[in-house]
Amino acid sequence: MQEKARGEPLRSFSDRVEIQGRSLWSRNAVKGFSLRGERLKKKGRKEWRQWNPRSSKLGAGLLKASQSGLLPEPGSTCLYLGSGHGTTISHLHDHVCGSKNHLEGAIISVDISSRCIREMIRLSRTRPGIIPVLADCRQSEHITPFLPKKVPWLFQDVSQTGQVEMFIEACNHFLAPNGTGLLSLKSASERDTRGAFDYAEGALSDAGFTLVEKIDLAGWEDQHVLFHVVY
Repeated sequence: MQEKARGEPLRSFSDRVEIQGRSLWSRNAVKGFSLRGERLKKKGRKEWRQWNPRSSKLGAGLLKASQSGLLPEPGSTCLYLGSGHGTTISHLHDHVCGSKNHLEGAIISVDISSRCIREMIRLSRTRPGIIPVLADCRQSEHITPFLPKKVPWLFQDVSQTGQVEMFIEACNHFLAPNGTGLLSLKSASERDTRGAFDYAEGALSDAGFTLVEKIDLAGWEDQHVLFHVVY
């Protein structure tokens, strides 16, 4: 039975990610370790790490989504395009891999920035299961060697023109049938800023995706919408 803080409703996505009141938490896979100075708390023998939606599109999506299914199953192999400095990936690791990767998950973390990948390499030393890949997300041949088969979960957060086409191409190459795809779309990065979200919805439908939810991240990530689709 899960505990509740006084007066605060608890909503669980799994036994490793939950909302307590208005805050999102992941069960810390590296006890005592705070990546960006985020708050830690203990409940019994478990330690939880606060997941800041202002520095994570996935975190913001979890707090604002009305539909379930955003997170992969623990122990899954996931592909994350545009890993950045690893904030979101560290929380995803809490959920997918757990302490010393006892859940046997894998997060293929791709970024074109060598600085970001250096940070990911450092993170992977304490969080086994994270596999940093220095590559252009548009060049699938550089990612394929790290994926023995198609994955059930793919997330893209790449702020450059052509985000929608890049996502569709990546899903065609790497996402398994009935897999979950999440596209974090930044309208300011597209040529048609005003029509970017409508265009994306139409293009995803034309490409055969089922749109589960279109999540406006305003308030935490302005000019961003998270598209939750099934391939």
